[in-house]
Amino acid sequence: MVDMLLRRYFRGPHVSWAQAVHPVADDERGLLVWLPAGAGFACRTEPDGTPLRDAPAIEDYGAAPLRRRTWADRDVLILHPPAAAHSVWWFFREGRFLGWYVNLEAVLARHAGGIDVIDHHLDIVVDPDRTWRWKDEDTFAACVDRPGFWTTAESLAIRAEGSRVAAKADRGEFPFDGTWQDFRPDPAWPVPNLPPNPL
Repeated sequence: MVDMLLRRYFRGPHVSWAQAVHPVADDERGLLVWLPAGAGFACRTEPDGTPLRDAPAIEDYGAAPLRRRTWADRDVLILHPPAAAHSVWWFFREGRFLGWYVNLEAVLARHAGGIDVIDHHLDIVVDPDRTWRWKDEDTFAACVDRPGFWTTAESLAIRAEGSRVAAKADRGEFPFDGTWQDFRPDPAWPVPNLPPNPL
């Protein structure tokens, strides 16, 4: 298995984030990757350098610069379940499990060297006790029927996907059953770095 995959997020046709991740497994549970603090990362930014997150028009993501950064603060284990329109993130800080994050996104597209997903803004935060809450509902709703984002019908499907995943948390089913909460990376793994051109 290779040491690095490029995980790119798109907003419409524009790469909004690029993350260098280490592949861990690719099996019946899905593609599992490791994003450690210190890994290569890039994102679109505002003129003052803050990440661009809530642009009102899809073209704004193409106009903003993509700046190279370093992933900081938390280590993340990310699972892309097979044919699922979401990923599940396990957050760690200094080896301590902090909780899960469900990122609602289009089913991943694989390519040589990495994977691409289209982000859907709406997310779910799941605490270690499996209580959960929606995140970024206003941003998600504001993009409904805007060019380059999602239609009303698509927004209902996106929210339904989130509800199905949240129900698994309520029931304590995989991936919210304790799996990988004690995950530790192989110390021999190199810190993944972005390629020269992450676009």
